[in-house]
Amino acid sequence: MGTIIRVSGPLVVASGMTGCKMYEIVRVGEKKLIGEIIELKSDTAAIQVYEETTGIGPGEPVIPTGLPLSVELGPGLLSSIYDGIQRPLDIVYLQYGNWIMRGVELPGLNREKKWSFTPTVKKGDKVAGGDILGTVQETPLILHKILLPPDTPTAEIVEIYPGEYKIEDPVGKIRLLNTGEIQNIYLYHRWPVRIPRKYKRKLPPEEPLSTGQRVIDTFFPIAKGGTACIPGPFGSGKTVIQHQLSKWSDAEIIIFIGCGERGNEMADVLLEFPELKDPKTKRPLIERTVMVANTSNMPVAAREASIYTGITIGEYFRDMGYNVALMADSTSRWAEALREISGRLEEMPGEEGYPAYMATRIAEFYERAGKVVCLSSDTQPERIGTLSVIGAVSPPGGDLSDPVVQATLRVVKVFWSLEDKLAYMRHFPAISWLRSYSLYIKNIKSYLENNIDKEFPQLRSKALKILQEEATLEEIVRLVGIESLSPLERLTLLTAKSLREDFLHQIAFDPVDTYTSLYKQYRMLKIILDLHEKCVKFLSEGVPFEKIEKLEIHEEIGRMKFILEDKIEEFDKLEEKVKNLSL
Repeated sequence: MGTIIRVSGPLVVASGMTGCKMYEIVRVGEKKLIGEIIELKSDTAAIQVYEETTGIGPGEPVIPTGLPLSVELGPGLLSSIYDGIQRPLDIVYLQYGNWIMRGVELPGLNREKKWSFTPTVKKGDKVAGGDILGTVQETPLILHKILLPPDTPTAEIVEIYPGEYKIEDPVGKIRLLNTGEIQNIYLYHRWPVRIPRKYKRKLPPEEPLSTGQRVIDTFFPIAKGGTACIPGPFGSGKTVIQHQLSKWSDAEIIIFIGCGERGNEMADVLLEFPELKDPKTKRPLIERTVMVANTSNMPVAAREASIYTGITIGEYFRDMGYNVALMADSTSRWAEALREISGRLEEMPGEEGYPAYMATRIAEFYERAGKVVCLSSDTQPERIGTLSVIGAVSPPGGDLSDPVVQATLRVVKVFWSLEDKLAYMRHFPAISWLRSYSLYIKNIKSYLENNIDKEFPQLRSKALKILQEEATLEEIVRLVGIESLSPLERLTLLTAKSLREDFLHQIAFDPVDTYTSLYKQYRMLKIILDLHEKCVKFLSEGVPFEKIEKLEIHEEIGRMKFILEDKIEEFDKLEEKVKNLSL
């Protein structure tokens, strides 16, 4: 047992800590606050405390637990909301009221609820770490697969029995082949959050993560197993975009991490998700969601833990063979927590006061994303899971040269640049089509050609070219006026306006426009560009631009975003109208 010698905000320094390890969990002070060792010098340990340290002073005890910061992984995770160290906030509220009492220790998973376990292995089967032992129907949307912990050596099933069990009840026994030791099997296991879960090998991501947001799916897509960054100034819509991705992306599991964000935003998510229906199954979205909330008024050290807690839960569902999408909002708050702890440790500061290892930590976090062949023995069929990570970054004043933005852009492959100028113009999502990029275009090209249409990638390139030309022409218009432009250039501006207002602009609160399937996006883009080609032909035949500008079909195209997904025949009629257009 150690003794506190110094307290500096969330940082506590204790002596007499001989035998302790880095990242070991300790109980600090008389109130037994939860802390984690982040630095060791001789017998002195620096501890970041995940709770408010007011009233803690020198001379109080520090009790090592011998365990790293870990999460409980098993049935009961879905539909839950946790704090940064996996304490269930709904249970905290019922037991302690609106505020988390200091020193509260609650298990991450419900110990009383019974789950119906169906084994998928039998007595005598050989199993190893990562193998599926059975299933539990956790929610109507998700079949929870019970996994043997990844670090388990090859073993033989001695006993396994179906039935209804609490998560602490043994559901079977295995015999380790290397030692002959008999071990119990449970419905859950623990895993240290700072250690990535094992897998067989990584695969290149080749399937798009469909989000229902046109500017993302068509122009700057993210692949399943990919990484993306959303930097933007205050009020530009980062959180709304992450909420939209959480609601409508075609991942089977959503992990939403509110890291240092405003409490009312997490409250909005909590109130919305039970009401929202999954577009495919029509069940409540909350049934496939896990939330980790560490709001701005919670202790700063727990922000760092919340990021790792969330991604470890994401890896667990990925290991079952699911497609998982993780939203981290925002990694800037996490970096600020690193900076505060680093400053209290009196470490040499790096750029803008951030610790020198910040870029390494950010890279390590995003590297845990990917499309992988899940860990399993040769006796079980190969399964593939994906974990996509989408992180919001909140640079001061929207400055993209901020160290957190630059460190993030070095490791992610998709950059959705939010612009306050677009937000002030009420153009949402406020993603800049001139500054954003995606490096997954080549990866997903064959998927789009085979599953949507061979034309889709070419239409995307053509539309982007028109939008880029518009930016150049607008400069000319500002300098010498629109009269200086040729009819063809004015047509380019007209088509670009249609692309911006009828395609890129999307109303998150409209029940129809909030979500657009990839096929509907293709049809919308094709109609706009088909009309452009038709108008180019009219101009070449000598038709005045003013006549083209007044065509009624422009209004019909403006309304096509409100066509229901199951009324695709409406697009056939509109396409036919464009084809047969004459002047």
